[in-house]
Amino acid sequence: MNVLFAVHDWGLGHATRDLVLIRALLSAGHAVHVMSHGRALHVLRDELGSSAEFTDIRDIPKPLGRRAATFYIKMSLSLPAVFSTFRRERRFARSLCRSEGIDCIVSDSRFGVALPDVPSYHLFHSLRQIIPGRPRSLECFVEAAQKHILSPARRILIPDQRERGLAGDLCHDMACNWDGRLEYLGIISSLRRRQVEQDVDYFITVSGAEPQRTLFEELVLEQVHGLKGRVVVALGRPEGERTVRDDGRVAIHSFMDRAAQEDILNRAKLVVSRSGYTTLMELAELGRRALLIPTVGQSEQEYLAAYHTRMGHLYSVKQSALDLARDTAIAETYPGLPVTQGTDLSVARFLEVVTGRAA
Repeated sequence: MNVLFAVHDWGLGHATRDLVLIRALLSAGHAVHVMSHGRALHVLRDELGSSAEFTDIRDIPKPLGRRAATFYIKMSLSLPAVFSTFRRERRFARSLCRSEGIDCIVSDSRFGVALPDVPSYHLFHSLRQIIPGRPRSLECFVEAAQKHILSPARRILIPDQRERGLAGDLCHDMACNWDGRLEYLGIISSLRRRQVEQDVDYFITVSGAEPQRTLFEELVLEQVHGLKGRVVVALGRPEGERTVRDDGRVAIHSFMDRAAQEDILNRAKLVVSRSGYTTLMELAELGRRALLIPTVGQSEQEYLAAYHTRMGHLYSVKQSALDLARDTAIAETYPGLPVTQGTDLSVARFLEVVTGRAA
């Protein structure tokens, strides 16, 4: 098969979880044409090299600001541009399907990349958008709107378990009837658990859309030397020259590829990170404890952080209140996420649904 795989570029989480699926398609003998933008495309090109084709298509606006209220106002005002992006994506997908003989489309959170006349699948876990204050009627309305937008897809592929899932209200107990199109795959992580010595006390990974990524970086660099023991920091800057500053106790990397992150995550006693859903899947796959700092203004991350703190799995704190020394000590008392179905079974299910054959 010739597969078009579209990847959302809001942060790096979509790209890193999609890597394992794209590699599975390639290993099964399928050709993959990757469509993405920005840092996500940079990472995918870096990791996949010449094994896939790539196209750079700009994604929806990301109007993050320094305050949550700014994001919600800007996002509402940008809706015309969002729907214009969906139309542009759909035109591109149709053109590429004709010129390249695309047999199948997989789209991770890029709503415009699906066609009714080409087998299309949306990889998506936010069926319900978490709205501040949780107004039920508005959340139901948004869910119904998303169902309509996703209607060209044959199946919605959810990277979570049907029962005891990591995503909570995001993709469970839905208000709408999704007409049997929801396929719960299980968690997907490109990282694997290994039995190695845990000789890193803290691994801090900085990520997110700007300007919040930089604001988080500034906080971390200001406080990191107050932590005791061996500390490794990844600043999440895939563009530009790769640099490492290491004083023998604190090592600061401008960027770490997936192999390096897998190594450090397996060696780390505690992880400090955003509460993006891909990050949670990686923590579950690796069995790691963590301190979560949700990105300001991203209600999904705020919900997931609060949800898993309430469930007693992981500790979380707002970015504005972060005190690394204090909060990591509290986070170390939490047990971590519950054991879930591993990625290998999820990938086999993905291949079975999309290509008709398991791995």
